[in-house]
Amino acid sequence: MESEKMGITIHRDPIVLKEWAVIIKALLEGKQIVVMRKGGIREEAKDFQLVSDSFYLFPTYEHQKEELLKEQYRGELAETLTEWPLPEGVPLRAYAAVEEDIEITDPETLKKLEPFHIWTERFAEERLRWKKTKPLHLLLLRVYRLDEPKNMPLRDSYNGCKSWVRLEDEAPSGGMTPVLSAEQFQAEASRIREALQRIQS
Repeated sequence: MESEKMGITIHRDPIVLKEWAVIIKALLEGKQIVVMRKGGIREEAKDFQLVSDSFYLFPTYEHQKEELLKEQYRGELAETLTEWPLPEGVPLRAYAAVEEDIEITDPETLKKLEPFHIWTERFAEERLRWKKTKPLHLLLLRVYRLDEPKNMPLRDSYNGCKSWVRLEDEAPSGGMTPVLSAEQFQAEASRIREALQRIQS
């Protein structure tokens, strides 16, 4: 069975993408519309694969590091840690639909994207160099705030260094609201694409 919210199909066994809690916070506040993925150490595949074009965003806390965030955003990491160690479960607050999956293979292209995220240049470069024969995936996300967030039990199957997990519990119900209007989102996505075109021309 599938359900429709905001024109997005949500499957009965919904999938979630794991991401730093501070990055999900930035996505929900409209500070960025991108995530960068190379794949976790325990991925079933050898590299990152986009297994769904829409998903919940599942916050992680253990591996966040202030020094890998731009200075003006480092204080926001501490805000996310007020939820840790999650006595009431993992809070699902966001859903995302992939607008585009862009593969990046060189540091010059990556540097052009520096204005569009809260990570440091060092962190972005480390992501690119890890598994250096594989591309870095830049996902352009249309992000939605759940009208009725839900805390999910922290199950063993959700742990580990992997990008994707499937929810074993009932997903959040209710509607969702886009963080950015269609016009705002397309304007930001166009800025990113234009930056990439400048390096390619």
